[in-house]
Amino acid sequence: MLLSWFQTKELDEFADSIVARLIEILPPSGAAPSGKKAFERLRRQFGATFDRVDAFARTKPLNLYTKARFANRVRWALVEAGYAREFVATLTQELVTHLTLAARKK
Repeated sequence: MLLSWFQTKELDEFADSIVARLIEILPPSGAAPSGKKAFERLRRQFGATFDRVDAFARTKPLNLYTKARFANRVRWALVEAGYAREFVATLTQELVTHLTLAARKK
């Protein structure tokens, strides 16, 4: 039972896929989107990412360790990709908030 707390292979793969999608949507060296249409497209794409996080959290048992591991994996992958630390902190907090709230709705 206790060892299941530390089984994170699927969680790590999911976190990596989230980071890859975010890098694809908004490259770290890319310019900020300009114009209303570009902003709306970016918002929809991020919304789809948050929906994926919500769905994952509702279907998988998550504990304090796995949530922290997800946050750290995402945070450091985005920092290493070259995103600003403020952006990374905000995005990581939003992702973990979605993860936590969705897990409660099971």
